[in-house]
Amino acid sequence: MSADLHLHTRFSDGTFTPEELVAAAQQQELTALALTDHDTMEGCPATAAACAAAGIEFLPGIELTSEQNGRELHILGYGLAMHQAPLQQALAKFQAARQQRIRDIVARLKELNVTLDADAVLAQANCRAPGRPHVARALVTAGACATMDEAFERWLKQHRPAWVPKYRITAADAIELIHQAGGAAVLAHPALNRADPLIPGLVEAGLDGIECFHTQHSANVSRRYVALANRLGVLITGGSDCHGLNKGIPHIGTVRLPLVYFEKLKDRIAERRARLPSGSSS
Repeated sequence: MSADLHLHTRFSDGTFTPEELVAAAQQQELTALALTDHDTMEGCPATAAACAAAGIEFLPGIELTSEQNGRELHILGYGLAMHQAPLQQALAKFQAARQQRIRDIVARLKELNVTLDADAVLAQANCRAPGRPHVARALVTAGACATMDEAFERWLKQHRPAWVPKYRITAADAIELIHQAGGAAVLAHPALNRADPLIPGLVEAGLDGIECFHTQHSANVSRRYVALANRLGVLITGGSDCHGLNKGIPHIGTVRLPLVYFEKLKDRIAERRARLPSGSSS
């Protein structure tokens, strides 16, 4: 029995609907999962319902983009009270920034004589938290490139001509926002962001855990982060970071977190929830 605690749907930059995601989890015989779309919890109710029907335990979550010392870091939040007003206000701001980023990318493409309609890209995305994959898909549909990978390589990656930076808050603010909503804050895929020197400071800021297991962490890297988490006294988590078909084959189930770690995460969330003011834990 195992869990996958890092998953995305079409409500951010994945391709699966919640129902398709849960069906894939069933095929992989997962016991529990968490939905961690970027800057939105819009897909959590439907995913919770699909999990309930499938007999899979569900944990609501989110992935927030942040920075520390000029380095981009992703902070996963688990078990948040998703209807809490301060959280919803912050997410509305993040989502507006994402939508504006799409418009800015399309404007840069126009300067490069590549014409897309920003409204059409946003309509096709059909979510509150669109991302670069939606632009890449529009470029393929328009015949400007053959594949989404080509779109990123030619225009959309950092240091490419249509690159537009993300809106980012500090990692400490992301951790605080998650805690204020009764959730547990976990550093996502630290090896990808070369975050090791920053982790002790993040723990001092209240970080609850480290995503030790990830599809782009080798076995040796995962062992190193497990040892670090144990040394720092923080939680151990893991997930596939599945985006459906956006990044080739779906990775769901390729990371199988033992349930002992999932139970410890739930215990921490219960502690965080217990500190919320009465009436703010829904």
